[in-house]
Amino acid sequence: MSATSGSQRRARLFRNGANQAVRIPREFELPGDEVFIRAEKGTLILEPVSPGRGLLRLLAKWKPIEDVFPDVDEGIGRDDDIEL
Repeated sequence: MSATSGSQRRARLFRNGANQAVRIPREFELPGDEVFIRAEKGTLILEPVSPGRGLLRLLAKWKPIEDVFPDVDEGIGRDDDIEL
């Protein structure tokens, strides 16, 4: 169930540890368990995080890199060879 555009209702603010929280009425419920939050001209805006927007999901879509990378440690002495 979601609220129609332009609908308005009061909601309660409360403390959750060191954070301020808001009780979101059922008709304004958002999908998922995360939101993006931003302030614009004194107004807080909450947007649901799309399930396809996480870093792990993005990386899972990428093809593996088949390039051969150089050994960046080649030619560097072992750290137990360092004298202080």
